[in-house]
Amino acid sequence: MKKLILITLSILGLVMAPAMAAKISTSGTVKVKNGSANEYSNGRVVARVDLSSQRMKVYRGGRLLYTWKVSTGRSGYGTPTGTWRIHRMHKRYFSRKYDNAPMPYAMFYYRGFAVHGTSSISRLGRRASHGCVRLHPDNARKLFSLVRRSGGTVKVTR
Repeated sequence: MKKLILITLSILGLVMAPAMAAKISTSGTVKVKNGSANEYSNGRVVARVDLSSQRMKVYRGGRLLYTWKVSTGRSGYGTPTGTWRIHRMHKRYFSRKYDNAPMPYAMFYYRGFAVHGTSSISRLGRRASHGCVRLHPDNARKLFSLVRRSGGTVKVTR
C-alpha cells in the first residue's frame, strides 16, 4: 500500500512540476511564472541544497536569506535528490544508526535523512556525511528557528 501511495505521489509530482516552475532573479527573490503558487510564495522556509557546489540557499517568502556551506553524502552514501517538507524536528538528537552520533538541530525531511548541525566544521563545503545534510551548528540553529516558526521544505538538486 505504501509503495502505491509513493508511486502515485511521484506521478503527481511529475505532472504538477511544470505548473509550479519558478525563476530566481538576481536580487534573490523568486518570481512565480503564470501567477501559479509554489513553494516560495507561501512564506514557508525553503532550504535549497546544491550537491555540486555543496551549498545551501535559504529562502523565506521568496527572498534569499542565507547561503551556507554544507556537507552531503560522501562516496557510497548518497544524499537523495527531490523536494520534501520537513516533518520532524529535534533540538537535540543522537543517531541510532551511527553510534549515537550527535545531530544538533535535526530536521528530518525524508526517511532517516535530515539537515543538522555538525562538529566537523572543517569538512563543510565537501562531501563527508552518510547522506544527511550537515551545517555549521550556528547555521543549523538559525534554520531550525526559522522552520519552527514558518514550516519548511528541503529541495536537494545535483
